[in-house]
Parts: sequence; C-alpha cells; structure tokens
Amino acid sequence: MMKAALYIRVSTTEQAEDGYSLEAQEEKLLLYCEAIADDLEVYRIYRDDGYSGTTTTRPGYQQMMEDINEWDLLLVLKMDRIHRNTRNFMLMMDELARRHKEFRSATEDLDTTTAMGRFVVNMIQNIAQLESEQIGERTKFGMKEKAETLSNTHAESRTMGFNPPYGYVLEDGVLHSVPEELEVVRRMYQEFLAGSSFPRIAESVNRDGIRTRKGNRWTKDSISTILHNPIYAGYLRWDGILSRHYASAAVNVMEYNDVQRLAASRSKNPERRAAELIDGSGALAVDDFSDF
Repeated sequence: MMKAALYIRVSTTEQAEDGYSLEAQEEKLLLYCEAIADDLEVYRIYRDDGYSGTTTTRPGYQQMMEDINEWDLLLVLKMDRIHRNTRNFMLMMDELARRHKEFRSATEDLDTTTAMGRFVVNMIQNIAQLESEQIGERTKFGMKEKAETLSNTHAESRTMGFNPPYGYVLEDGVLHSVPEELEVVRRMYQEFLAGSSFPRIAESVNRDGIRTRKGNRWTKDSISTILHNPIYAGYLRWDGILSRHYASAAVNVMEYNDVQRLAASRSKNPERRAAELIDGSGALAVDDFSDF
C-alpha cells in the first residue's frame, strides 16, 4: 500500500469559487482514496490557505517537500492546485523522479512515465500559468483604472487599499493622519534638508527613543522609505500614478521635491540618480542627475 501526501491549496482570489475551497478539495481527495482503498493510504493532508500557486514559498507545500521521504505519492485534485508556474512544476517533477515518488491528479488522467503523458502535463501547466498571468494583468488593469479615477475630497480621502505607512491610519477605508508621528516625519525631512544623511537621521531619532510603529529601531532604509514616499506631501502613489489625498501632510510639495533632488544628487548608484518629483499638475516628473 502506498502512502499518499494530499495537497490542497486555495488562493485569495479563488476563495468564493465553487469546487476550490479547501474543504471541497479535501472531501474529493479523501473520496478518491477510499475508492481505491487497496492502493492508497493517506499519510497527511497539506494545506495552503490564501497562497498563490505561482511561487513555492507556501508553508504547506514546503513542509510536504521536507517530508518527501515519508510518503510515496503526491495527490492533488487538479494540477493547478500544486503549481501555476511551469518551471516550478517541472523542477518538482524532477525531484519526485529522483526520489522515486509518483504524482497523481484525481481529476486528470495523466501518465507521466510516457513521453506523451509528460507532453500533456507540460501543456496543462502552460495553460495554468497563462491563466494566472492573465488574472494578474486584469487585476493590474483594474487597479490602474481605479487609481486614475480616484477622486478624493476635503471631507474624506480613500485609498487603493494598502497598509498605511507611519504617520497615517485607515478608519473605515478613509485615510487619517497621526499628528505625533507626522511630527517625527517632519523632523526627518528637515534634518535631511539641513545636510544629514539617512544613517545619521536614523541614529538621531533612535537616540531620542523614537521607534517605528512596530517598535523597531529606525534604519537608513526605513528613513529612505519615509523620505521617498509622496504620501507625506499629500499624494498617494500607485504604479506611477499620483492621486491627491486630503489628510494632513508632513511637508509641502516644494520641500518634498527638494528632498528628492538632494537624495538623487548624493546617490552613487546610477539607477537612483533620477529624482521623481511632483509637478504643478499633481503628476510625476523626473529630474535626472546622472551627469552631475
């Protein structure tokens, strides 16, 4: 009798789709195993709830591959449950073959021991990857359309849906400032314009006992993130699109742009020698300092 590792996965976008819930997948796989009880014994059910199939950084999947010596067969409901990336799927299949393990889909009749079977598997994986990429394209298009039409007022400012950075919070989807945190941000901008560097600003605020929202010490990278985020000048940024918000700002647009120019002129990295500025119309403009 073969020991089977049952793998089930659902991504966030599939939560409401019929037949894709973790419970539905588990039920169908267990029924499949019961139907051929003389052949299979369930070793363990591995679950990934809310994880994309395009990467392998899933706790259930990683644990299953760590346990590979404990089972003989990997069983899924459909191939796109295990991977939506052809390269990752083929790497997994190579590892299974190297360990003399079998792979089986409960709803797809596939024989990976033959050339034709492997060809069909490859085709199905390509289709799964195409579907995944198309979903990503449609999502990005929808988000871009939303960003371009986002219209905030003085009464309330809504966002694209994000974790608000230091200085801001979301209440019922509306952006609000945190005055005491914005004072810290204002200090960071002033110190940078006065000639201080990212590491020195981090050292300064840490010395005064100021911590990030998570209680961590500030670093040069976290300071850089603060000083390059247009939200502190009154604008939300998404994929090169700026939208005005009306929560309190830490600095004005002129101060924000001065910081961007100064940071770009100081950078030794050629890729960071272009400063993204907010122009008079509230759009992004670029100043290139690569020749300075």
